[in-house]
Amino acid sequence: SARIEDEPAGIGALFDERIAMVPLLDSVGRLAAVASAGEIGFAIDGIPIGDDQPTFFIAEIGNNHNGSLELACRLVDEAAAAGAQCAKFQMRQMSRLYAIDAAAPSADLGAAYTLDLLARFQLSNDDLLRALDYTHRRGLVPLCTPWDEESFRLLEDHGVAAYKIASADFTNHDLITEVASARKPMICSTGMASESEIVDGARLLRGLGAPFVLLHCNSTYPTPFKDVNLAYLKRLRELSGGPVGYSGHERDINVSIAAVAMGARVVERHITMDRLMEGNDHKVSLLPDEFQRMIEGARQVEAAMGSAADRTISQGELINRETLAKSLAAAVDIPADVPIQPGMLKVISPGQGLQPNRKRELIGRRLSTPKRAGDFFFDSDLGAGHRAARPFDFPLAWGVPVRFHDVAEMRASTNLQLVEFHLSYKDLDLDWSRFVEGAQGLALVVHAPELFAGDHTLDLCSADTAYRLRSIAELQRVIDLTRALTPLFDTPRPCIVTNVGGFSEHRPLDVAARAPMMARLHESLAALDCDGVEILPQTMPPFPWHFGGQRLHNLFVDPAEVARFCEQTGMRVCFDVSHTKLATTHLGQSFSDAVSMIAPHTAHLHLADAAGIDGEGLQIGEGDIDWRAFWRGFLASNTTATMIPEVWQGHKNGGEGAWTALDRLERQLKGPADAAASSVA
Repeated sequence: SARIEDEPAGIGALFDERIAMVPLLDSVGRLAAVASAGEIGFAIDGIPIGDDQPTFFIAEIGNNHNGSLELACRLVDEAAAAGAQCAKFQMRQMSRLYAIDAAAPSADLGAAYTLDLLARFQLSNDDLLRALDYTHRRGLVPLCTPWDEESFRLLEDHGVAAYKIASADFTNHDLITEVASARKPMICSTGMASESEIVDGARLLRGLGAPFVLLHCNSTYPTPFKDVNLAYLKRLRELSGGPVGYSGHERDINVSIAAVAMGARVVERHITMDRLMEGNDHKVSLLPDEFQRMIEGARQVEAAMGSAADRTISQGELINRETLAKSLAAAVDIPADVPIQPGMLKVISPGQGLQPNRKRELIGRRLSTPKRAGDFFFDSDLGAGHRAARPFDFPLAWGVPVRFHDVAEMRASTNLQLVEFHLSYKDLDLDWSRFVEGAQGLALVVHAPELFAGDHTLDLCSADTAYRLRSIAELQRVIDLTRALTPLFDTPRPCIVTNVGGFSEHRPLDVAARAPMMARLHESLAALDCDGVEILPQTMPPFPWHFGGQRLHNLFVDPAEVARFCEQTGMRVCFDVSHTKLATTHLGQSFSDAVSMIAPHTAHLHLADAAGIDGEGLQIGEGDIDWRAFWRGFLASNTTATMIPEVWQGHKNGGEGAWTALDRLERQLKGPADAAASSVA
């Protein structure tokens, strides 16, 4: 055990692998609280507060309503639109709280000014409670600072979920004790308090047992940047043993964003409609658009913080690594079973295979298969195993992604039933007949390019008419090429998979903003000559990778919207399973529900695994998708779609990634016993 007044560091020293909780005793040995190893999180009106949670933003309205309930409600609206989770007010009983008369000749100038403002700009108790109710109806947490015990009791009777303790009351232990008796979360500002007073206050709060957050604060209006001292957040964490926050009165938004980077998980800033309004808080308040920019900046910082764990290569970096980095390749023809010598190797771009730092691992190794000059080396050349093509068995017609130059090799290597040509814009001008000759005996799918000459990304939804018309013209070229290929394949009406566009630059768009995009898409589709082909919009992730950079996508992301589009138009889609898994994770939706919604409208499947919200195209089994559940859900309503594996770099090293994906998909589909028999065969 430890004493309730002991410092957190001393209590922390008692924990080890056997001891997870320590009783904290008061002065006469009674159990006053229990300390736990690590931070214990808590929630404010259902919103979790903690180091692993997004920052909780409080829009401090205070008395910036200037006594108007209408203005108070408008400020709540603006706080909600800006992205705040909470709007905060203040309640005080003037006749009982202040001992002096603002009009008295003896009143100090500062006190006289403040008391005059409060007397004129207070909301009545009833109006303040109405403002709190309105805040709740707008979906924000209604928070209030009680400046006295009577105000606390009124708020408690009204049922508020949490309380704010003002900096001016951090040394008011009687009020803190009274508020803590409700056992509700307390957010406590520490402005104007000395080190010893903060230590005493933190000790008191720990002993009282109510969950609390200490906010670092400098109560100067406005606070000079040199006096902010964000480094004190670390000290506050030591004193509280829990999450900390920041209450700012400085100019602009950058310091508050920096506080988030330094660990603040609650941020409070004043909000106003006009900094020139009467009242001493207006001049240190943020306008609604500034409040929104602060939250947007903080969310960017949160996303960028990451962790100190081992560094991993992002999907965008992998794309750029292949394009920009270098790889080990054969400088000469290297026969099988011949020891590799340094002179047999060279370092060239692009970075498709082993990185140059692994050269020593190749020296002296004997290859099981020969290399031609210029061939890249892969992990399989180091004995990591190589997955080769074999016959596969699926309930759906299946194939692999190909380019014109490798279709013959892929066709000869296994029992595939279709090919999906992944076109580049240069392929549209290529003499494809040099590579594809005679009847192929396969079904045909074509994947339209996303990028065209001049950095033109296909977008059938663009508000720029000239840009959209060019996109229509480029897709029409893809349609014409597909029609030229059709006589060689067993598909009378081949599908063309395309990303139809619908990007935004800074943030995802809401439903209202997406509607004009969808209207322009319908216009673009109507302008295409689609005779003999079927256009398949592809389901999209929220944050797709485009040639080494990330974009924001809006259309064909929400599964319900995908299903509704198909029902309204009669069109079908390419169900990219990796993309939709990322979308449902981002949207907080059920992936199995998404499968049920999209499967009936699916003509073609792209199969790859996914992780998080932007880890797309992963090898099967290396992400978050439950493939057995996927197969059950999809095949329950669709057994006519076609499919390919579309894992990142699946076509490299003789299609090793594609064969691995198909092997794993087949095993997940058949079950352990069937898969084992197939492997033996």
